[in-house]
Amino acid sequence: MKKIISMVAMLVMLVASTATAQKVNDEAFKARLAKSDTEIANPKKSGKAATWLNRAKVCSDAILEPTRNLFVGFDANMLNVTIGAPLEVKGGDVYVYEWVDIHTKDGKVKAWAEKKEVLPNAYDIAVEAYNKAYELDPATAPKIKSALDALVNHYSELGSVSIEIGKYPESIDAYMKAANLQKHPAIGKVDPRYYFYAGQLAAYMGAKDASFFVKGEEFLNAAKELGYTDEVGNLYYFLFHCYYGQRAADKEFLIKAKNALLEGIEKFPRNQRIMEGLIQLYTSEEGVGNPADLVGRIDQLLAEKPDNADLWFARGQVFFKLRNFDECINSFEQLAKLRPNDYDTNFYLGYFYMAKGDEVNRAFNTRLDSINSQEEYQAGLKEVSAAYMKALPWLEKALELKPENADCAEYLKSLCFRLRNEEGVMEKYNKYNAIYKKLKGIQ
Repeated sequence: MKKIISMVAMLVMLVASTATAQKVNDEAFKARLAKSDTEIANPKKSGKAATWLNRAKVCSDAILEPTRNLFVGFDANMLNVTIGAPLEVKGGDVYVYEWVDIHTKDGKVKAWAEKKEVLPNAYDIAVEAYNKAYELDPATAPKIKSALDALVNHYSELGSVSIEIGKYPESIDAYMKAANLQKHPAIGKVDPRYYFYAGQLAAYMGAKDASFFVKGEEFLNAAKELGYTDEVGNLYYFLFHCYYGQRAADKEFLIKAKNALLEGIEKFPRNQRIMEGLIQLYTSEEGVGNPADLVGRIDQLLAEKPDNADLWFARGQVFFKLRNFDECINSFEQLAKLRPNDYDTNFYLGYFYMAKGDEVNRAFNTRLDSINSQEEYQAGLKEVSAAYMKALPWLEKALELKPENADCAEYLKSLCFRLRNEEGVMEKYNKYNAIYKKLKGIQ
């Protein structure tokens, strides 16, 4: 028993001693850089690639040191061992160190924020040194690539974790540093996602600081030039915002904003953000064009590709936003011919027919005061019910396609209750009400 206690005590002492020992020695890094300064000032040594590689390594090590061995998901209980004892722990989940603040959740590291540089301008010095080493001896490319890859991974991860704690400018800076490092000929290929990530963050930040719109335009266009867009096409939506945010400086940005959205909707017809941006632009800004122009553009594309289901979807969405329910429904009925067993198509048709029913009902209510007979009143009610009834078969088919969808079951329940006086519909209400309760776990 004493032996076990002794071993535990030794382990505690080891952890405690490790916690105090694991610190960033900035003075040692400064001494190494000062030595490098002397070496590059020496004509004999400055002409050797090894001199510059050593200089770059000093700065690279200084960049990586504060967060070395740190990663998302790391056990917070082990921070004392790997990083050292924190100066304090704020709120029970933020470990405060001299060089970095580490944010945790449920006992795991979720993010961190770098607070200061071990070596001032280490990034710029490292880039300069790697460039010089390659210039003196291109054969050093493999070594340079390995070192740059480590830095790229560092900044890529820093960009990601900075988002987690709302440090968007720091995230933008990190992603752009990663992209710029990849421009080095030893790598020679930039991952365009870094431009995209930085661009979308800049588009968001533009609402607080318009200068970010300019940066976002630059970053997103850089991603486009490399042939990149995200899988749903949001790049065009973010680019629209960056152009639109600069419209006060030059009205030409309105046209650029429109063109970005038009290019986006042509490539990604189902993107709701792009569609909403177009509707906003056409309905709120003078000189951009008539909303009918947008429909005309889609119709031109449909003339070339009449079986393009996504274009029919986009056309229907435009008319829905314009509250032209007849053309909206017509578009989705064309879509239903192409995708008869698609859940979304059937559900949306039911939804749009319900919207059309609401419109007919509102029109009926506005003329109630002018109705002079019971026959006319009953005819109006019949017209309203007939409009709503058209939604029923589409929603029923949608639920057949996705019988576990509680939202669809709820729409059917509500619709059938509204139409409960129609022949056979009360039975449908009981059926869909029971399905809805079962799906929601309601007794």
